Amino acid sequence: MNRTQKGAWFTLAVAILLLVFGAIIYAAMFAPGNMTAGTGLVKVWGWFILVFLAGGAALIHFKRKPSNVDFDERDNAVKKNAVLVAFIGLLILLFAGGIIPSFVAGDEGSIPTCLLPIINLGVFLVVMLIYSVAVLVQYCLGAKGEKS
Repeated sequence: MNRTQKGAWFTLAVAILLLVFGAIIYAAMFAPGNMTAGTGLVKVWGWFILVFLAGGAALIHFKRKPSNVDFDERDNAVKKNAVLVAFIGLLILLFAGGIIPSFVAGDEGSIPTCLLPIINLGVFLVVMLIYSVAVLVQYCLGAKGEKS
């Protein structure tokens, strides 16, 4: 597994963890009770994510044998195609992020401004997922036709 694949797996795991963390925070925001209701799980997940990020970053940047190449022309092509797919996904998600709140709140309604950064963060995390999946799918499809 080369560095690009390791980075894609790490990005995929981080995006999924952060989406789950965001869902927990979102649920805690609307938990009945006082202002600290539902924050215990948020604190536990926060520490878990910090440990995962530190350990994963160390594993990704761990040096392999000096004879192994970190990337080649195929990696550049895979990254280029994955960025293209991610940008298309970004355009679709930003369009949906601008249209869906008007359907939810109605033309005369309003949404809390605290939800706007949450929408943007959610779009960013889904685009990270799209990029990672695009990289991994390209390596998976390319590996079937190759012979070593």
